[in-house]
Amino acid sequence: MAGERVEKNGLQVDAELAAFIESEILATLGRDIDAFWAGFADLVTHFAPRNRQLLDKRDELQARIDRWHAERRGQPHDAAAYRAFLEGIGYLVPEPEPFEIGTRNVDPEIAAMAGPQLVVPALNARFLLNAVNARWGSLYDAYYGTDALPHAPAATAPGYDPARGAAVIEAARAFLDIALPLHDGSWSEITGPDDIELCEPDAYVGRTADGLMFCHNGLHIEVVFDPEHPVGRDDPAGIADVRLEAAITTIVDLEDSVAAVDAEDKLLGYRNWLGVIRGDLEAKFNKGGQEVTRKLSEDISVTCPDGVERVLSSRSLLFVRNVGHLMTSPAVLMPGNAEIPEGILDAVVTGAIGALDATGKISRPNSACGSIYIVKPKMHGPDECAFTNDLFDAVEDLLGLDRHTIKVGVMDEERRTSANLAACIHAVRDRIVFINTGFLDRTGDEIHTSMRAGPMIRKGAMKNSDWLAAYERRNVAIGLACGLSGKAQIGKGMWAAPDRMHAMLEEKGAHLEAGANTAWVPSPTAAVLHALHYHATDVFELQPLIGEAPGLDELLALPLAEGMNWSEEEIAEELDNNCQGLLGYVVRWIDQGVGCSKVPDINDVGLMEDRATLRISSQHIANWLLHGVVSQEQVMAALKRMAEKVDAQNASDPSYRPMSGAWSTHPAFLAAQDLVFRGLEQPNGYTEPLLHAWRRKVKPAA
Repeated sequence: MAGERVEKNGLQVDAELAAFIESEILATLGRDIDAFWAGFADLVTHFAPRNRQLLDKRDELQARIDRWHAERRGQPHDAAAYRAFLEGIGYLVPEPEPFEIGTRNVDPEIAAMAGPQLVVPALNARFLLNAVNARWGSLYDAYYGTDALPHAPAATAPGYDPARGAAVIEAARAFLDIALPLHDGSWSEITGPDDIELCEPDAYVGRTADGLMFCHNGLHIEVVFDPEHPVGRDDPAGIADVRLEAAITTIVDLEDSVAAVDAEDKLLGYRNWLGVIRGDLEAKFNKGGQEVTRKLSEDISVTCPDGVERVLSSRSLLFVRNVGHLMTSPAVLMPGNAEIPEGILDAVVTGAIGALDATGKISRPNSACGSIYIVKPKMHGPDECAFTNDLFDAVEDLLGLDRHTIKVGVMDEERRTSANLAACIHAVRDRIVFINTGFLDRTGDEIHTSMRAGPMIRKGAMKNSDWLAAYERRNVAIGLACGLSGKAQIGKGMWAAPDRMHAMLEEKGAHLEAGANTAWVPSPTAAVLHALHYHATDVFELQPLIGEAPGLDELLALPLAEGMNWSEEEIAEELDNNCQGLLGYVVRWIDQGVGCSKVPDINDVGLMEDRATLRISSQHIANWLLHGVVSQEQVMAALKRMAEKVDAQNASDPSYRPMSGAWSTHPAFLAAQDLVFRGLEQPNGYTEPLLHAWRRKVKPAA
């Protein structure tokens, strides 16, 4: 865990991290090493105290809100008085005058295109490569290998099943008829590429090595012709596949989807970020008894009708998600041996790696516009956004970058941010390229902020609550009013069930209809299928039709369970659901250092889970405990009952350590108890402090 340290201008830096920064980043950038460390130390001296002050402000506001609710316990909620109170304490700030963002030098994948977005843990090189290469994917494979076509015959044997394949081909041809309609007839009737006469000839881009390239709604479609291919040889037109441009952007995540608790973990994430930016990241793994090496895909060459060669990127455009303002990292110790705010460390190191791209030090750039894209999560209100803006200014100065080279994505996942969203956008108005919503974190903060107002409705009912509908609509409408369309992404959250692709196709199109030009998907396959929605709906044509944002009163409506009289069965069901989800995720985080994976839910449906899962579940149980809906004994019984279920769900994992029976010794079970029974005292209900503490205890032995 704790390695050797070297002194750098008063900073005690992990020796391996320091060597990595100097030899693999600064040397290539041509930056003076001594000047960098001196500047880094000055930056920390200036920004670490401001970081602390912002966290203290969070605590002060929460304490005042807690007292306000406690003093009115038993009284009907007075929405008008509550709003006036929030304005009086500075929780709500005045709206800025109407404005439009001034962000420049934004790549078209963000500014001008609409399409799926992946989020991938930075610590897993194989997953990271899969995500970056998911810019393109096979529609045939996506249909064939999932439940996307529920009426297609099931494969009857290993290998290719012709009957299922025929259903896949029929569905793909139907898609082509809609996205690329022919002047006469159907794609199912053509006998070769010479038969293709489009209704919209401009949709044809040119020839590739494997077939023909087209474009519709800003996304490319490649029709692969190969009469020697096992599929193409039985196809009258010789079509072997239909490949779609899918995950046009990807977030390389150093935050919620990773378990990074020390310098070793941070360095792995930074190395992988450097590898994909530099283009030389590889992952070796065993598949079918053979060692496989995965690399980044090569770009696609297209010969246009005028003979000009055009190159299409094979790689997803990359953001990197830094951590928020809360946590600190032992990778660097400040004078006095206090840990550095982790968000400051991330900004400097990921910014320096991005500078290799922005200053032309690599052969295949991530950004053709010379920009560095950093997503900043879990900011509370405009003051914290302004802090990030100033921090990125300082990082640009440290690295000799032009102002606003570093762009920012703002996660609208905290209540104080969504209540002051226009002011938050205004604070980063010249570098913002992204806003996005997140149900789990936003609900966790909703519960914690109003913890003492009363018992909350059931977790599932939150999805139909008034505040959540207002939150989602406000995010889009305010973003559009601030001029994000054509300059930045307005995003929607994750489809969490990677095995339920038919349901995703049925439901996720609503994200586009709501005006979002990107949305998160759990896998490269899901990205291909979600891309179909962007061919069905032109988001940029629809955005001007989006109405005004709902008012603050709707957003501030508290999701209290007033008049609820749940049965014992309903209470037990809610407890079991929360405890199972919490334990299923915590045990992998603590024991194995897995920050994001497909975790079976209480009904054995695999869901992609990250730390936000814990926040909502633990805060919901803590709320019901506080208000006497459940007792500590009931919660403990549910935790033990669900630990047995989670053990059974993980029985095939040889590295899994069962929790059942080890109630007083198993670190993951003890961590789960802490998350619930100490939930009231956790800052804004975050789970990171407890998770990090328990993982640091377990990691040396693991």
